[in-house]
Formats: sequence, structure tokens, C-alpha cells
Amino acid sequence: MRIGLQLGYWGAAPPPNAEELVLEAEGAGFDSVFAAESWGSDAFTPLAWWGSRTRRVRLGTSVAQVAARTPASCAMHALTLDHLSGGRCVLGLGVSGPQVVEGWYGAPFAKPLARTREYVSIVRQVLAREAPVRNDGAHYRLPYDGPGSIGLGKPLRPITHPLRADLPIWLGAEGPRNVAQTAEIADGWIAVYYSPRVAGMYEDWLAEGFARPGARRSRAEFEVAATCQVVVTDDPAAERAKLKPSLALYIGGMGAPGMNFHAELFRRMDYGEVVDDVVRLFGEGRREEAVAAVPDEVVDDVAIIGDAEVVRTRVAEWEKAGVDTLLVGCRETGHIRSVSAALGLGG
Repeated sequence: MRIGLQLGYWGAAPPPNAEELVLEAEGAGFDSVFAAESWGSDAFTPLAWWGSRTRRVRLGTSVAQVAARTPASCAMHALTLDHLSGGRCVLGLGVSGPQVVEGWYGAPFAKPLARTREYVSIVRQVLAREAPVRNDGAHYRLPYDGPGSIGLGKPLRPITHPLRADLPIWLGAEGPRNVAQTAEIADGWIAVYYSPRVAGMYEDWLAEGFARPGARRSRAEFEVAATCQVVVTDDPAAERAKLKPSLALYIGGMGAPGMNFHAELFRRMDYGEVVDDVVRLFGEGRREEAVAAVPDEVVDDVAIIGDAEVVRTRVAEWEKAGVDTLLVGCRETGHIRSVSAALGLGG
């Protein structure tokens, strides 16, 4: 099992100890460092800035939002970071949700699967650099020939030769169709709120994608990276309580009413009544009650909390369930060291 440090996205200001965390993670045997974006900080700049102090860990976006950049621009970001890091970039992409895509980026959200497929195809064309990049799909046209075009667009290849044509592209996906497409066209899957209890369901979704004609990878070649809070502690109850506000927010407050992909994920895990309660309470502004409505079982399904022996046992369970990498959020160097020691990562 590989362990990655999930830096996430920034709040009101940059985390003051992020560089310290990155260096500690590399020294403690972590495999990778990932950064995210929402509608504030971006995912690439922190990796370039803090990653410049590292020599070994992979540097991944988890996730870069498809609506934030054109496919060609995203490919430029990835090939630049890959060169600067000596081939350590992992390009994680995701569609986000309609509130962010249409409200923040001013772009349409409809048909996210088809949009993602075109996006990935263009990024791969740029990285392959075999011919000028063209795309005549419904979502991205290269050269552009739509409204406002003056007809002078020219297909281009990147001036800079990409370091790796096969730079890994991972997709963040939650629903069955998204996960199946991820298995078909990507090199890895970034799973949010993964639960080994329903691993069979996930494997069925993945298998559908791998079975499609022209699928890029086999299951053995594909990497599953799951976001998972791992906490080594003798007081698991206290640590569960710390995670419940975030879970309540994602279940009850992230996404538009009737279109919250996180809530649907927990429904598929047979927590329909919990989701209904949390969504209702959150919508009524009763946030403390929404947090209290998240049972311990939900936390234990998607997180690993306990003493060192419990952590080792449960990490082994996640690995057996098909997870290759755990992306762990750590805000203190002591947290990194405790995870490393429990799992015997070494330096």
C-alpha cells in the first residue's frame, strides 16, 4: 500500500506549515503529495512551489477541475510540472459540480462524461506530440470554428517536447458511469469516500470499463487511489467527532439540492436515512444537529482510526479490497510520523 499526503485546497489563506508537511512526508516514506482546488487556490502552483524542495515523491492534482482550463492549457500545466519535477507529475482531473462550474467558471456543466472524454483525448494528443492537435467534438473544437471565430485558427503541436507521453491521468469519479469511463480512458481512479464494505460494487463498475473495446489499461495496470483519513490514536471517539463536521458538510451542503454527488455516494452505501436526515437538517440551517446525525458507522466506513495495530489491520483490508494508494490529510508533522511508524514506511 502506498501512502500519499493530501494537502487539499486552501481556506482563507495558505496553510503556514505546508512546506514542512511536504518535506516530512517525503522523509517519512510517503509516496506522493497531492493538492486540490475549489474556487480559491489552484492545484498546480502549490505542487510546483513546495514540490521543488523534494526529490522523490510524486506530485499530483486531486483534482484539477476540468472547467478551470481548456484541455490544451491543462496539458501545458502538466507537461511543465512534469519537466520541473523530473517526471513526477500525476494529472488528476475531475468535473466538480454545477454550482462551481456554472457559478464560478461560467461554463456549462451538461454532459460531463462526454466532456471529460474529449478533454482527456486532447490532453493525450498534446502529450503525445505526434501531430498538430485537432478535435471536432461537441465540447471542444480545435481549431475553434464556432461563434466569434475569424477562421484563422491553426492546429498546433506544443513547442515544448513533453517529458513523458504517458504521463498518468487519473480521474476523480463517484457514480457507476463515471467510474466505468475512468477505467476505460484513464490510468487511475481517485475515489472519494471509498468504503471496502462495498468494494465489490466498485470493482463491478471498473470491470465494465476495462471490458470496453480500446480500454487503455487492464485492472492490474490501473491505480486506485482513495482519499482516507488515517489517524493513529488511543481515543478513536474523539477523532471520529473531529471528522463528522466535514462529512455532514459534504453530505448535506456540497452540491445543489437534488444534485449532490457525495450524498448519492452514501446512499449507495445504504445510508439513505442518514443522508435524508443530514440533508434536511443542513438545509434548515441546523448544522450542529446535522453533524450529530452522522453515526460512528459512517465515519468508520470511510476512515481508518485506532491504535497502531488497528490501523495496520484496516489498511491491509483496504489493500485487499483493491486500493493501491491512500491519500491521507495530515495537518501536523506528528500525524505524518505516526502514520509512517504504524505502517512501517521508513525514510
